[in-house]
Amino acid sequence: LELAESGGGLVPPGGSLRLSCRSSASTFEYHIIGWFRQAPGKEREAVACINDIGVRTDYVDSVKGRFTISRGNNKSAVYLHMDSLKPEDQATHYCAATRATSGSMCNIGWYDDWGQGTQVTASS
Repeated sequence: LELAESGGGLVPPGGSLRLSCRSSASTFEYHIIGWFRQAPGKEREAVACINDIGVRTDYVDSVKGRFTISRGNNKSAVYLHMDSLKPEDQATHYCAATRATSGSMCNIGWYDDWGQGTQVTASS
């Protein structure tokens, strides 16, 4: 599954961004999609995940109440809307796909296909 992220950029602290994860594959709608991020010198971590039909979501505690993951109506995109961005949110953000997970939906080990990433920076 080929994935392409877009929407990253530089915003001041408190600002908002909407990341998009898109695929032209017809099977995209059957995949669980996760957003992950990696800051320099740190391990890649889960941010938010959404199941194939978009009714179940999961978030890392640090973004709850600020970020929202959703699936597009056209079934070929997943979005991550990020509000109240903080400097500690700065990282390369990746979307990834899997057909199934065990345990946590955001278990990184289950994700097979990854995009190239998009940079998010919150700085004044």
